[in-house]
Amino acid sequence: MEPNPESLLARLRAGEASAVGEYFEANRPALLGYISSRLGPALKSRVEPEDILQEVSVVALSRLSDLASPGREPFPWFCHLAEQKIIDTHRRLIGAQKRSSDKEVGWNTPDGSLENLLVSTLTSASQAFSRDQKQMKLLVAMEQLPPKTQQILKMRYVEGLTTREIAERVGSSDAAIRVLLSRALARLQEILGET
Repeated sequence: MEPNPESLLARLRAGEASAVGEYFEANRPALLGYISSRLGPALKSRVEPEDILQEVSVVALSRLSDLASPGREPFPWFCHLAEQKIIDTHRRLIGAQKRSSDKEVGWNTPDGSLENLLVSTLTSASQAFSRDQKQMKLLVAMEQLPPKTQQILKMRYVEGLTTREIAERVGSSDAAIRVLLSRALARLQEILGET
């Protein structure tokens, strides 16, 4: 059943985490089309639009309060987040050397943790306490996921591997990794929405 657009917008503006996933599902073709149109040839050979969309959903969760601003519409806002992710991805994959795949990186590294990815946009001093609370909630939520799921999230968001690279590492298909990541992010949204 299609979500009611007005109800979905109200839930997004109220900060309901599960509404992000519903909005993304309802608008997936348009969002993927936007992302695909913005990826240059160099990035298209290294990253899938779906990968960028997943990263945008993670960032959107940490910045959901931005949608509470009067007059801010979700689609242009998500496109703006996608544009930022594309720029970040270009810098990471094209502008810098690829990280060593055998380098061990923990969840709590200051420059690459998943929780920092989720809350990286909350940088003002007035939001520091809120950021710390979100980091704690995310760590607790992460611990509720199966170890294999945590490992794959770490490979994707800490090590920066593409879904194809993860699939090769764990002996799975690219499609299976995409599904696992989508379900893991949806589960994190649910858990964070409950707290």
